Amino acid sequence: MVPFGGFWWRVLAYLIDYIILQVALSVLGGIFGFGLSVSTYMADMQDPDAFGPAFAGLFGFMFIAQWLYFALMESSKFQGTVGKLAIGLIVTDVAGQRISFGRATGRYFGKILSGLILCIGYIMVAFTERKQGLHDILAGTLVYKTRDPHEVAEGADIFA
Repeated sequence: MVPFGGFWWRVLAYLIDYIILQVALSVLGGIFGFGLSVSTYMADMQDPDAFGPAFAGLFGFMFIAQWLYFALMESSKFQGTVGKLAIGLIVTDVAGQRISFGRATGRYFGKILSGLILCIGYIMVAFTERKQGLHDILAGTLVYKTRDPHEVAEGADIFA
């Protein structure tokens, strides 16, 4: 039986993803001029109302980029983000199959809820039988400690 991905493995995978996202978003922000526009508006406070749209644009860009990163990677043939792949974790549905983009999107937005309630949704991973966080339960997903998705799909009894 393939073991579930535990709390600390998932934390380590997220730290890797966080670093990758920050570097990528910094580069893209520089290319599109988000950093420059925010600092320009901060320096030139003759029009303080101009800061709001610049900040909203930056926040919107970062939010969409993170959502697409997690949802596209977890629903791809790799079944995990770069951080999860580096650690050897995959995301599946409860039957051990690859998840759809819609389910991966639901899982991503469920992570927001997991964080809003004092991160209890994330801490649940350490205490639930199948190592599921609130976002996993809501999306009907499991995280396994394996690099080969076929091990899970061909596993004898994933509910044992």
